[in-house]
Amino acid sequence: MSHGPIELLVVKFPGNKFTGQIVPALTELVDNGTVRIIDLLFVQKDADGDLTIVELTELDEDERAALDPVVADVSGMISDDDALLFANALEPNSSAGLLLFENTWASRFVSAVREADGEVIVSERIPRAVIEELAAVEAED
Repeated sequence: MSHGPIELLVVKFPGNKFTGQIVPALTELVDNGTVRIIDLLFVQKDADGDLTIVELTELDEDERAALDPVVADVSGMISDDDALLFANALEPNSSAGLLLFENTWASRFVSAVREADGEVIVSERIPRAVIEELAAVEAED
């Protein structure tokens, strides 16, 4: 069985506020087979700069219940060292969610490339700022 590309996404939140507003969108991506969550954890930096790593098992019952259908089988592949690397880059009194996911939508394409003896030689995410700049240039034309 082929797997799609795997990505790490880190989303920063000011003021250490996880509101759960992104959970429905993430649930939709999982439910429609676009992505499969491999691992998810949270890091927090308080006003004094002290760091905390929050695993899913450490969330309160309501937070766990909201995420459970989405991340029922996490792997623990994001290590504490990985989490601390990103946490150290945070400003005081902020937090981040670290999400490791598989792009399951691409699994069939990956299989087709392999069966055709193809080899991916470049796969790169284009930054949002670059896309916005290109869109602005196109709008001027």
